[in-house]
Amino acid sequence: MRATLRRIYLSSLLVITVALVANACSAKGEAVLYIGGIPDQDVSLLEARFGRLAEYLAYQLNVEVQYLPSSHYSALVTGFKNNDLQLGWFGGLTGVQARLATPNAQALAQRPRDENFHSVFVADPALGLSNLTQVAGLSLTFGSESSTSGHLMPRSFLIDAGVDLESDLNGPPSYSGSHDVTWKLVESGAFHVGALNEAVWEARVASREVDLTKVDVFYRTPPYYDYHWVVRGDLDATFGEGTTKRLRQALLSIDTSRGGEEAEIAEAFQTDRFIATNNDNYKAIEEIATTLGIIER
Repeated sequence: MRATLRRIYLSSLLVITVALVANACSAKGEAVLYIGGIPDQDVSLLEARFGRLAEYLAYQLNVEVQYLPSSHYSALVTGFKNNDLQLGWFGGLTGVQARLATPNAQALAQRPRDENFHSVFVADPALGLSNLTQVAGLSLTFGSESSTSGHLMPRSFLIDAGVDLESDLNGPPSYSGSHDVTWKLVESGAFHVGALNEAVWEARVASREVDLTKVDVFYRTPPYYDYHWVVRGDLDATFGEGTTKRLRQALLSIDTSRGGEEAEIAEAFQTDRFIATNNDNYKAIEEIATTLGIIER
């Protein structure tokens, strides 16, 4: 009896092993288009957003598409550089970093609001803040060090307002790593002031997640270019001639007016549609990052 059971077990194990090997070989035989995005919000929101997009692009391009999560902003840039992913949803700064590290990479598309994006500074309304000069003497948290809207541009505007981040604050600035964490830290009283992405802030306020008696906007920055899709320059060599063109068109076809899947994806990205963009739109971001020593030439 035991011998019979052992033969059955070994036979089953062999079948499973062969199946796994066959599946692995099949997967290796087909190129997979990996997509990713900066981890600027809660993980569950990002997985839902990029999961829908992966299914949509797989259908539009007739290739397998998978979402590859990144633990932090720099990991996304590194993954793009190393060809671990071929399409990324970057902020202004990380998009510049990714293109500088990857020959012939192209900025493809952005949301309309990304042509005139804003950061917001938030604080306890009881502090009575109304401008950036009043941040002096207070504690401050940014988002990720690699974030355009959560660090680079807020830092630049603070410097323009005459605030010395090395000596004027109550302690060195902190980095929360995420826009959602930033406002929560201010709401909890851990920091006096936080700088974050306006789109994330507006979404959380609209969903009634924020206690506006404890944290609210006291300053909205001037506009700048921010989030955008970047694709590797060798995409066509991997997936066939014309793939980049079809990918751009697929992104530009995402529109709430179409309803259905396209509308769901647009709403997940907090927009009504995507529009075309190009590398030149982010030269100002590169110059600011270079001036602040974040990008080295």
